[in-house]
Amino acid sequence: MTGTTGHDMAWLRRFHPAPDARVRLVCFPHAGGSATFYFPVSRTLSPSVDVLAVQYPGRQDRHNEPCVGDITELAERAVDELLSLDPRPLALFGHSMGALVSYEVARRLESRGIQPVRLFVSGRRAPTCVRDENVHRRDDNGLIDELKKLSGTDAQILGDPDVLRMILPAIRSDYRAVESYRHQPGPALNCPIVALTGDDDPQVTLDEAKAWSGRTTGGFALKVYEGGHFYLNSHAASVMETISSFIEEPSLAGPAATDR
Repeated sequence: MTGTTGHDMAWLRRFHPAPDARVRLVCFPHAGGSATFYFPVSRTLSPSVDVLAVQYPGRQDRHNEPCVGDITELAERAVDELLSLDPRPLALFGHSMGALVSYEVARRLESRGIQPVRLFVSGRRAPTCVRDENVHRRDDNGLIDELKKLSGTDAQILGDPDVLRMILPAIRSDYRAVESYRHQPGPALNCPIVALTGDDDPQVTLDEAKAWSGRTTGGFALKVYEGGHFYLNSHAASVMETISSFIEEPSLAGPAATDR
């Protein structure tokens, strides 16, 4: 990604140049989230890690583009962008919906012979754990109630009708993508998976987080933090430390571990 044309920068945002970084970390946002959610990650890990954040269509500076309400299509389009970059070891991080997208990206990369060094999946149950949910079918007030329950959206935004009108279509589309997603059978990943979760997350039980271990042959670790769905907002420093330590391990396939 050498230029700054719309094609280069639409999907992938680099907030801090890191040309000498050994490894690249690509971050995938939650439902309704945007690339800027990962600005603090980039600020903390650059320049030793080349941090890229994915910007899905239909939000912020891409709000005029149609939303993509399908996890596999989001993954395929993200993979196309990643394949256009200069090659270097690649780690993936996704929170909530982003965990599913990053997992499907990892599957597609491995099918092309590119093995990520790590897949970090945060705030999301394993893709084989299905709950019957239909938040995307609720009216606007029902959707807003769900956002308030998860405490990931700025309270000021939830009280601003004009801003809400702008962001609700993307949020609804993202919920549709998550709730219509069904895991397609296929080989387990070879890359190690690190699952991160809050101990009071209504979206994920500890067993559902541990079930990610069944999606890899390359080693699994579970990190449990105090808090709910957006536990990482109050544990940012610890999460950054976790990412750094797992990325920089000389042995990239670590043993199974549970740490809290």
